[in-house]
Amino acid sequence: MRALQLIELGGPDAVQLRDVPEPASGAGVIVEVHAVGLSFPDLLRSRGQYQEKTTPPYTVGAEVAGIVVSAPAGSGFAKDERVAGMASGAAAERTVADPTLLIRLSDQLTFAQGAALPLNYRTAILGMEIRGRLQRGETVLIHGAAGGTGTAAIQVALASECRVIGVVSSDAKEQAARQAGAHEVLRSDGPWKDQALELTGGRGVDMVWDPVGGDRVLDTMRALAPFGRWVVLGFTGGPIPNVPLNRVLLRNIDVVGTYIGGYLAQFPERAPALNKRMAELVELGFARPIVGSSYPLERGADALREIDNRGAVGKIVITLD
Repeated sequence: MRALQLIELGGPDAVQLRDVPEPASGAGVIVEVHAVGLSFPDLLRSRGQYQEKTTPPYTVGAEVAGIVVSAPAGSGFAKDERVAGMASGAAAERTVADPTLLIRLSDQLTFAQGAALPLNYRTAILGMEIRGRLQRGETVLIHGAAGGTGTAAIQVALASECRVIGVVSSDAKEQAARQAGAHEVLRSDGPWKDQALELTGGRGVDMVWDPVGGDRVLDTMRALAPFGRWVVLGFTGGPIPNVPLNRVLLRNIDVVGTYIGGYLAQFPERAPALNKRMAELVELGFARPIVGSSYPLERGADALREIDNRGAVGKIVITLD
């Protein structure tokens, strides 16, 4: 079968379409892949820069949507069901998935939208509701509001009737953030901190969702209300910044780390609760993934390049239909 593989730690240029053996039946669910979701961690992993190291050659991708080919007894899944979830080596014609990391894919969503669910919405539920202790009616500022995780975070916040302020860098990204449901959208190259304070009557926001870091750190802390939570997810803005802890102390704010991979590794028994909440958000109409660019399997390297060039709007997917 065809698979998109990284042959060395060289980034998108080291990705090739290759023939590999079919996955063997066993404890996992065999899925006929229709769509694969890609994210910033896939790019980092391709360069050996992610916290979890993967030795090449390996099949890229960890988010999948497709149709069950076979499932072991007791897995909870059956042949021909539509599913979405996490699966190592997803960018292939078939892959094997742990049933605890799969959900049935609602007919309300396409396969491309299904591939945009697993990582982004689990991360948003963990960061917003569990780690960030989101309360109904709060005001949330979301950096990177047009990306896959950012748009998911917007929708999770809306499910708690929160006011959402997005921060983006272009007209196209503003459109994506508004499509996801953001109430106000600010520009990252403008006075977004001052505007956020103005929008909250000088009080500041209750939570900042931050996958960017970089030179926004000080203004992010200044934009928070007393007892606000700064949810840190990553550092797409560049090197990992140094945080002046005296400002954390003086402002009485919390810095909250959110890493879905570590959470599920430490508490695998909590995966079903995340799955249940994600399915609830789909059924309630809040989880409606914004799919940006779509690439065929043979152009998977271009999909990673779009992420690398910071041009991604919504979720980048690879489709095999």
